Amino acid sequence: MDPVIVVGAGPVGLALSLALAGAGVPSVVLDERPGKDEVRPARTVVLHAETAAMVHRLGCRTLRDEGAYFAAWRTMRRGRAAQRITFEDRQAPLHLPQHALTRGLRDAAAAHPLVQLVHDTKLDSLEQDERGITAHTRGAETTWWRGSHLVGCDGARSTVRKLLGIRFPGRTAVERHAVAALRTELPWPGEALLHRGGAQEVTSRPLRDGVWRLDWLLPARGELVTPDALVTLIRDTLAVWCGGTTPPYDLIDTGVHTLHHRLARRWRDGRAFLAGDAAHLLGALGTQGVEEGLRDVENLAWKLSLAWHQGASEALLDSYEEERRTSVAARLRAADQAMPALRTGGGLRTYLPGAARSAESLLTDGHLGRGPLGAEPAYAPPAAVREVATATEPGGPVANVPVTAPDGATVPLRDLLGQGKLLVVLVAPGTGVWDRRHWLGAGLMPRLAAAVGALPARADLLVADAYPGAPAHTVLLVRPDGHLAATFAGVLPEELYDAADAVRAGAPESRAVVPAKTSTAVID
Repeated sequence: MDPVIVVGAGPVGLALSLALAGAGVPSVVLDERPGKDEVRPARTVVLHAETAAMVHRLGCRTLRDEGAYFAAWRTMRRGRAAQRITFEDRQAPLHLPQHALTRGLRDAAAAHPLVQLVHDTKLDSLEQDERGITAHTRGAETTWWRGSHLVGCDGARSTVRKLLGIRFPGRTAVERHAVAALRTELPWPGEALLHRGGAQEVTSRPLRDGVWRLDWLLPARGELVTPDALVTLIRDTLAVWCGGTTPPYDLIDTGVHTLHHRLARRWRDGRAFLAGDAAHLLGALGTQGVEEGLRDVENLAWKLSLAWHQGASEALLDSYEEERRTSVAARLRAADQAMPALRTGGGLRTYLPGAARSAESLLTDGHLGRGPLGAEPAYAPPAAVREVATATEPGGPVANVPVTAPDGATVPLRDLLGQGKLLVVLVAPGTGVWDRRHWLGAGLMPRLAAAVGALPARADLLVADAYPGAPAHTVLLVRPDGHLAATFAGVLPEELYDAADAVRAGAPESRAVVPAKTSTAVID
C-alpha cells in the first residue's frame, strides 16, 4: 500500500511521520526547506506533561538534552508576590527552543526506516481518486508522489489548504509581544513568572544554561518596537525584579511575536487532511499553538493507521475534524471571551459565573495547560459506555497509572500509547505483588484475553493494580490516543466488542468508484 504523504517538516509534520511509523505506517515528508532550521532562541515552545510524553515516545532526544522544566510558576501583581505553584513529578511544563524541538524530531525521522524525508521540494498540485491521492512537486524532486492519504502540516500559509479551496477565517493580530532571549541571574532560578501591573504584562520562562525568554504584552496594533525601546524594557523590568538595580545580562535574540486566531472551515477533503497551523492559529493568553498541533497528530495518526492496516470507515476519518476542530474552536472561543475582561481589568465574573477569579489565575490556566484555555481535551465518545464510574469521564484522558504490559514489564499506561492499538485495562488489586505467570491464567484473565483477541481492531490487554475511582474487576477500554472509551463491571465480551466497534466507528465501507479530482496551485 502507498505511504501517507505529509506536506511540511515542522514539528507537527515530523511528529506525524513518526507517529505513523510507530504504528507501522510508512510516510513521505515533503519539505520546502533545505532540512535546517534557523537558530532562534527567542522562539520557544512550552509542552505540558501529556504532549511532552508523546514527543518523548516519538524518539525526540532534545527534550531531555535541551529542554528546561519549570521548577515552579510565580505570579506577581504590581511588584508583589501573589501566588507560587509547584508541580508533581513528571507534571511540570517543559520549555525549549522550537528549533531544538524540530531538530530532535527531524533526527528521529531521518533515522526511521519508515520515514522518507524529501527537502527543497514544493507542492504545486493534488489529484485524488478512489484508491489514493497523488501530489506533484517541483524543485529538488520534480515528480509525482502517490499516497494513501495526504496531510497538510505546512503552516499558516498552507499550500495544501489553498489547493483544497478551504477558507481560513479569523482575527488578525489579536496580541503582540516583544520577545527577548537573554542570559542573566534572576531571584527565582528555574521558576517561570507572570508579572502584571498597571498596563504592563510580562512573563519570564527559563531555558537551559541560565537563559530566559521574556515577553512583554504590546498594544495589538501599536507602533514598531525599536531596539532602543526593547533595551529600555529589558533594563527596567530586570531592575524591578532585582531590587532596583539592573543585573548584568547577555542579550541573545529578540523579536516581535504577533498572534492571530484563525480556524479552517474544513479539516478534511476526501483523502486530504489539515493539521497544525495549516488548520488553526492560536496563542493568545498563554495558549500553545504547537501543542495543539501535536494533539492533532495524536488524534489523526491512529485513525490513519487503522485506515492503512485494516481500512477505516468514513465516519472514523470524519471524526478527526469533528473532535479536533471542536476542541480548538472551544479554546479560541474561551480566549476570545476572556480577552476583553483580562485586558480591561473587569468582567471576569461574567466570563466565569459564580467564580471570583483574578486575571492572574485565568492567565495561569492558559500558561499551565489548565481550564478552558489549556486543559487536555476530552472527546465525546460515539457511544458512551459507563457501567462503572471512575475518576475519568468517557472521552477524557486516562490517568497515567502503572500497568503490566504484555511482555510482563510494569510501565506508565501512557507509555504504551502511539502504537495504533486499543488498550484494555483490567483493574485487579494485588496483581502487582504476584508474578505475572500466576495470575495470567487465573480468575477473569482467560475469558478477558479471549474477548480482547476477538475485538474488531488490534488491542493489547493490560493489568493495573488500581485506577482512580475504579473498583476491583473494572475493565477500561482506552483509545489508541489515550482517551477513555468505556468502562465495564467485569468481563462482558459482547459489550466490549460493541464498544471497540464504536471506537472505530464501524466497519470500513466499500468505496464507490469516483472520478479523479484535481487541485492545482498557481505558483510563481
